[in-house]
Amino acid sequence: MLLERIHYFVGIVFIAVAALLPIIDPFAGAPIYLAMTSDLSHQERARTAKLVAVNSFVLLLASILIGAYVLDFFGVSIPAVQVAGGAVVCAFAWSLLNGPTTPEVSASSSATPDSLTQRAFYPLTMPLTVGPGSISVAVTLGANPPRSLRALLITTLAHVVGVLITALAIYLCYRYADRLTRRLGKTGTDIMIRLTAFILLAIGAQIIWNGARTMLDGVIHPAAGATPTSLAPPAATP
Repeated sequence: MLLERIHYFVGIVFIAVAALLPIIDPFAGAPIYLAMTSDLSHQERARTAKLVAVNSFVLLLASILIGAYVLDFFGVSIPAVQVAGGAVVCAFAWSLLNGPTTPEVSASSSATPDSLTQRAFYPLTMPLTVGPGSISVAVTLGANPPRSLRALLITTLAHVVGVLITALAIYLCYRYADRLTRRLGKTGTDIMIRLTAFILLAIGAQIIWNGARTMLDGVIHPAAGATPTSLAPPAATP
């Protein structure tokens, strides 16, 4: 019985990390993060990375635990979130793709704690790190929770651990982004930023298409338009 519960717990943690981390992809976002914080000092950039990781943890966990209920309360579907969020991602990626080249990292900055906190949330947390794709996946992870109290507690704890691992990966990638760019050089960093921005634009377009296609399928074929509501493993309920 104990082994089954451990297996169930580990399975939920693995699925949460495997579902969220590839979509967030903090390693690919690290050069963009460094470019958008190039006016900050090393200490301020490290503090901002910590704020982004904390914000990401709160947003992802909230999406898992209460996201489905919030969307249901306002009558908003996940495809609608994908369309609206994908448009935000496209706008952000387009501005980054057509923006100036990466400025030099300054040694000093007059940034205030409030401005760092605001920048850490938007646009560094949303939509750069936690976008509509990861939010929709997080909402799906938390849909259809187990009915028994014990299973619900185990599932919730597993989701907390999975999101914590994801947030830690975000922090490490952003915290040490300057080491990555030093190896790439200024030209290599700029190329990687442009390439990542283009990929981000394509991801935003794909998110919009996925949401729009689901809504159209729901209108034409109501049964076919239904989306899966749970990514939980088919393990025995503890």
